[in-house]
Amino acid sequence: MRKILKFLFSQVTIVSFLMILQIMAIVGSLMRISEIFLYFDVFLQFISIVTVIIIVNRHSNPSYKLAWVIPILLVPLFGGLFYLFITGQLHTKRYFNKLSTSEKKINEGYIQEADVFEEIASRFPERKSTVHYINNICGMSAFRCNNAEYFPLGEDMHKSMLDELRKATRYIFIEFFIIREGVMWNSILEILKQKAKEGVDVRIMYDGMGSMTLLPYKYPKILEEFGIKCKVFSPFTPFLSSIQNNRDHRKIMVIDGEVAYTGGVNLADEYINVDHPLGHWKDMAVLIKGEAAFSFARMFLHLWWGVSSPDEDIKTFEPVYMKEETEISVNDGYVMPFSDMPQDKFQTGEFIYMDIINKAKKYVYITTPYLILDHEMVVALKNAAYSGIDLKIICPSAADHWYAKAVAYSYYKELLDSGIGIYEYAPGFIHGKTFCSDDEIAVVGSINLDYRSLYLHFECAAWFLDGSVVRSVREDFDETLKKCTVITPDMCTPNNFFRRILNALLKLFAPLM
Repeated sequence: MRKILKFLFSQVTIVSFLMILQIMAIVGSLMRISEIFLYFDVFLQFISIVTVIIIVNRHSNPSYKLAWVIPILLVPLFGGLFYLFITGQLHTKRYFNKLSTSEKKINEGYIQEADVFEEIASRFPERKSTVHYINNICGMSAFRCNNAEYFPLGEDMHKSMLDELRKATRYIFIEFFIIREGVMWNSILEILKQKAKEGVDVRIMYDGMGSMTLLPYKYPKILEEFGIKCKVFSPFTPFLSSIQNNRDHRKIMVIDGEVAYTGGVNLADEYINVDHPLGHWKDMAVLIKGEAAFSFARMFLHLWWGVSSPDEDIKTFEPVYMKEETEISVNDGYVMPFSDMPQDKFQTGEFIYMDIINKAKKYVYITTPYLILDHEMVVALKNAAYSGIDLKIICPSAADHWYAKAVAYSYYKELLDSGIGIYEYAPGFIHGKTFCSDDEIAVVGSINLDYRSLYLHFECAAWFLDGSVVRSVREDFDETLKKCTVITPDMCTPNNFFRRILNALLKLFAPLM
């Protein structure tokens, strides 16, 4: 009985109930008005037609357009007005304008070092266009990679995090999609409390939807009692709005601007295999030290200022580097942090992934928990395979969302028929998002191969060129492949007729999932 009452009065239940009431009120009002005014339904149908024309002419993915156009045409009395209502709200535009202002603030004065770019252009001429793109779109720079470490498991990253957090003297920035109370988070929080007592500026930001059921509603106030600043990114509310789609899916920890972590690992026990909801949980992350680490501090402040608008100078957060350390450091390839933001209308993550695929000469190896691809990505993958590139993709065998698994299977056969190898991580769930190619390029970050990551979410990653991290990602892929089940074409088609219909419908509306 206690569990039932807890569910009924939970934040999720209350918010969902209020959203349903809001939808019912809108639909009921429109139906009532159409009964009173003779030609109002004709007007609503006209609105839907105009809306469809607007959607078709927008600069967005065709599959995303189709996923909206079909329901609008199926329900013309409400579809068009509903779309305009949730996408045309002024507060969403004001919020994105605020983020754009914050972005200008974090990018001002930070430009690509000419000597690093010239080195890359000289040694890897095909990669200079990628550096140009990230610099122009994200305002981020490429750096010599002096000290970076790849973690093939969340447990490895967790141990390293605890060690580095204890060394913090100036500030700690933490930004994650999911924070869940438990062994992992509690061990980190204990250090954060102590550091806050010592005068270290500790700031935490988590996503309002990703952590909605995992943390108390007033958790920021709880942390503030320990001297820790905390913000919730876009708290989930019962108000229908397109901004609810744009979640902060990033994973960032920055210490003093000199140490940064990113990858797929959230701060919850399943990520370090203390809990086993889906079998063995494999996730990957990377530690970056040196100049490149500050790029993640800039990313953090971009959204932090977008949420809170403080009057701060980014120069005050710049790290202090020891001159002698810089002089003796060894160049271990190059690293370029980058972010992907929905308000800029550039699909940076997808561009980077497709850039790797299109420039590959030997192989491209991919790990992703979700495989929900747009047409452009499918074509790029198939063309690379037909060109003789060895393409392998590892997905989970277990599923945290049944519909995501069903949609992934709808892509499997088409990819397999073109010669792409599809594998599933047999021990459980693989949550890491990695690309590696030709022993030259690797990407480790938060960006899934699905519509939400590529088009709707705030994301981040690190692009590596040459060096030990690239080799580590490749070696980890090879080891992981030994634990995988090979997917064959006959495994991809459901025997049940109704299941086939369901999968087809899910694929159609995948861009909205």
